[in-house]
Amino acid sequence: MTPERDNLTIPNTPVKVTVGMSGGVDSSVAALLLKEAGHDVRAIFMQNWDDSDDQCTARQDYRDALAVCRRLGIELVTVNFEREYWDRVFAHFLEEYSAGRTPNPDILCNKEIKFKAFLEHAQDSGSDFIATGHYAQRSNGSLQQPVRLLRGLDTNKDQSYFLYTLGQNELQSSLFPVGHLEKPEVRRLATEAGFHVSTKKDSTGICFIGERKFSEFLSEYLPAKPGDIVSDAGKVIGRHQGLMFYTLGQRQGLGIGGSKDGADEPWYVLDKLLSTNQLIVGQGHDHPHLYRPSLQTHGLHWCAGSAPADEFECTAKVRYRQSDQQASVRLETDNCAVVEFGQAVRAVTPGQSVVFYQDDTCLGGGVISDHCGSGESTWDPSVKLQAL
Repeated sequence: MTPERDNLTIPNTPVKVTVGMSGGVDSSVAALLLKEAGHDVRAIFMQNWDDSDDQCTARQDYRDALAVCRRLGIELVTVNFEREYWDRVFAHFLEEYSAGRTPNPDILCNKEIKFKAFLEHAQDSGSDFIATGHYAQRSNGSLQQPVRLLRGLDTNKDQSYFLYTLGQNELQSSLFPVGHLEKPEVRRLATEAGFHVSTKKDSTGICFIGERKFSEFLSEYLPAKPGDIVSDAGKVIGRHQGLMFYTLGQRQGLGIGGSKDGADEPWYVLDKLLSTNQLIVGQGHDHPHLYRPSLQTHGLHWCAGSAPADEFECTAKVRYRQSDQQASVRLETDNCAVVEFGQAVRAVTPGQSVVFYQDDTCLGGGVISDHCGSGESTWDPSVKLQAL
């Protein structure tokens, strides 16, 4: 992929920039590049979760961020956004899981914390821009053309999927200094700068909460409701620990073996019936019930401020790292759309996001509705259940 000619990585003239420092290598190199370019750089470390337990890595992350800032000679300030995170992100996270859906907290965290609470704080402190270590890019924009959100150069690390809720205000005020680099180059720059985080592994846990055993963590906030695991043939073949612990297409953690008819293919989650508290499973990675030719999405957001048209062709992703799928989008209302795919897509999951692209430009996206917006499962409730 060739970066756009009008891509803005770092401004040519000196500006005041506040970098969101996570303690990782990406934000560290973002601060490095801005400092080397002669900008007035300060940094903040966002405290968004009570790290009093031993599982949260925030304290070590802060120490890592502080060491980098001291080496660069820039100020690091800790800002507490715990209330904002709980009210705007985590409460929604719990609500979605309790409704049987699978939310993406990273997307909401970017929208409400990193590019809202953080941006407002930085602007109130006199900064012209904020900067993060996201692998994404943006165009310069003009009076005639909006700023565009572009994919990161490194296709393996591109994070534009998580940023589709950013609008013009956020894009005009944000910089992505590492978006034009590939990850190995970022680590090389960190090593040359003497950053001890140059080999630090990437975080894969819940945004600002860290890596934990998910089922135990979720059980601290929502009551688990065990129920029957039902095969696609209508047989009760086991017990689940609570529908909130499972997502469509999941294979691991089901605790069931091969079927009595001798089939030895692994089991996958096909559906979740909230009304009867049943987990529907079937054998085979490519079970036909896992594939959908279309979906309905709500909560639409467009980076340019509006949709390209009431109907348009594009590519789309229904999960991070998924390859682009050819899609036709038709707006039903300003807030809802129907998306039809060129080929049926596996494990379309309510609560996750579908994100739209035209070439390297991220157009926007929306939240995938329950079973094409019907509000009910597509599973046939007339199937007679037979206990083992």
